[in-house]
Amino acid sequence: MKIAIFYGSTTCYTEMAAEKIQAEIGVDQVEIFNIKDVPLRDCQQFDLIIFGISTWDFGELQEDWESTWDDIEALSLHGKIVALYGLGDQQGYGEWFQDALGMLHDKVLPQGANIIGYWPNEGYEFEHSKALTDDGELFVGLSLDDETQYDLTDQRIEQWVAQIIDEVAELLVD
Repeated sequence: MKIAIFYGSTTCYTEMAAEKIQAEIGVDQVEIFNIKDVPLRDCQQFDLIIFGISTWDFGELQEDWESTWDDIEALSLHGKIVALYGLGDQQGYGEWFQDALGMLHDKVLPQGANIIGYWPNEGYEFEHSKALTDDGELFVGLSLDDETQYDLTDQRIEQWVAQIIDEVAELLVD
């Protein structure tokens, strides 16, 4: 299985999370791409695609994602497995926590991918998020807050990677 992480990162936190996810899965098994440097369409050559995005200011997209946003609609992700992770600040921007993650999920979903890696919202304190599932119990991907919960990032990545590996195995059996 070919695995890749495609991320956009302004302050390097989303990139550092990508590197931690890669290390957890296996450095020799995962390729990492900054969407600032490679066309987003390159993700189509992989079986498992992990997208990383951060929320900026008042629920806005990270600048590299914003500049490639319309490219998502041209992707053919049928038969692909996609997992998402996002970074946000739940205390400083609690009304928009992980909004970009939710917007990315909503943009990728119609492209036909099997989205995995939904993550519990327990242990977070925020007012609102576009990244919650309809029942409000899960984020649409791994939610990281390196501003106020940096000490939980490694543990969350470890647990999430184990979860997505299990979910991939279940999809391949079906």
